[in-house]
Amino acid sequence: MNNKTLAIISYLTIIGWLIAYFVGKDQADRLLKYHLKQALALAVVSIIFSVALNIIATIFPFLFFLGYLSLALWILLIIGIINANKEMENPLPIIGKWAENQFSFLN
Repeated sequence: MNNKTLAIISYLTIIGWLIAYFVGKDQADRLLKYHLKQALALAVVSIIFSVALNIIATIFPFLFFLGYLSLALWILLIIGIINANKEMENPLPIIGKWAENQFSFLN
């Protein structure tokens, strides 16, 4: 698989990220490393958001509509896949700049 394909796969669940990381580890170029960081940041934020939302919904069931905020995560996922497909290194909105400075093991 080429690095562009692996960059796209990295956004498809944590399993996709692991596949992209281990398959592309030896031949990873700048594009793949960049999207691995962005995708991992999105996965971390998604997990934290999901846990927080479940806690809030358990305590305050009338705030169920906050679940619609998860659409923002889907939008970020789509933006990341489009950027990887176009071979662009554009940061994801909101979390992208933070992701660029994290995960030093991907340098």
